[in-house]
Amino acid sequence: MSTPLADRLRPTSLDEIVGQEHLLGKGKTLRKIIESGIIPNLIFYGPSGTGKTTLANIIATQTNRTLYKLNATNASISDIKDMVSDLDTLMTPNGILLYLDEIQYFNKKQQQSLLEYLESGQITMIASTTENPYFYVYNAILSRCSVFEFKEVSPENIEKAVLRAFDIVSKELGIKFSLEDGVSLQIARAAGGDVRKGINTVELISLAAGTNKKIKVTTELITELCGHTAMRYDKADDDHYDILSAYQKSMRGSDPDAALHYLARLLEAGDLISAIRRLLICACEDVGLAYPQIIPIVKSACDIALQVGLPEAQIPLANAVILVATSPKSNSAYLGIKSAMDDIASGKSGPIPRTLQNKHFDGEDNQSKGQFYEYPHTYPNHWIAQQYLPDAIKNAKYYEYGKNKFEQATKAYWDTIKDKK
Repeated sequence: MSTPLADRLRPTSLDEIVGQEHLLGKGKTLRKIIESGIIPNLIFYGPSGTGKTTLANIIATQTNRTLYKLNATNASISDIKDMVSDLDTLMTPNGILLYLDEIQYFNKKQQQSLLEYLESGQITMIASTTENPYFYVYNAILSRCSVFEFKEVSPENIEKAVLRAFDIVSKELGIKFSLEDGVSLQIARAAGGDVRKGINTVELISLAAGTNKKIKVTTELITELCGHTAMRYDKADDDHYDILSAYQKSMRGSDPDAALHYLARLLEAGDLISAIRRLLICACEDVGLAYPQIIPIVKSACDIALQVGLPEAQIPLANAVILVATSPKSNSAYLGIKSAMDDIASGKSGPIPRTLQNKHFDGEDNQSKGQFYEYPHTYPNHWIAQQYLPDAIKNAKYYEYGKNKFEQATKAYWDTIKDKK
């Protein structure tokens, strides 16, 4: 009984795996590959607790291959050599199926040490990673593997595993569980898409029972045991950047509800700085000149959030996020500076016009001495036509007025001053 409950409940067939219907449902590609019995090199990419290791075990059993497991966080070249030494022996009559967990932690040399055996077919590798393999796995390995992405398991699917866990524990320990309405789904939701965490909660409930053989499982008990939802979040992984991307795109897309949702996820994870940084960027990039006063307003809200800290920081930030999401939008300033930066990067520039230079005397070689700068404030409406850009790009156009009310009013003003029709 010392084996963790999650391991005792580990599925032994494809049909027992909860979730991943997009991969393992009837007629899906990965399922058909597994059922064919001819397994290529695979990379399973996705969050923990979604069935990657379980599926590797099932594949090894169904294909009658000797399964070797290595964890890249602590495995070395010598571990690979030890495994290779078993090839063509009675220990591996049908070859080796290597399950390499967290492959992103293998350096280039370690990954390349496997290439010869992957190409010969002596080793079939199933690698798993919680990081995007296209960023963390070297191309030589990627080109020899098929990548399948595992998704977070839905609460409804996790609930099935939770109910099964209660049933197994009840039979093993003789405990009679009385579940309050909705409590199994509460456990599933608190698992944050991780089946293992949902099952571990059931095990924790049974351990907390002591010698008591009748347990009433209430929502209060689950709140006490689980605390906050086990939301996936790590500042160094894809989830972090996915949340930030969704947060900014929701504000840009003028959806205050979605923006508040992603703000809440950031604050729940304690990532106040990222929430503020993206909020400031969005105010400048996506609202910008459609409502230019928003920039100091949002800056003020962010300053307040930093001064008061969490949890109170959620209030000024919520105000600012809603304001950004519901404000008119313009990215004209962003497009303007991007276009100017592109020109600079491509070498489109030139000497600053003499009229704008910070000097008052010319050399003897200059046939037309004098700065000839026209001071705009001495002219009607504080404007006079003169060249400001370098000669090589004097006709460049970076800023285009947005279609919003503020920029169109500004355009109308300058069209009148500059006699544009």
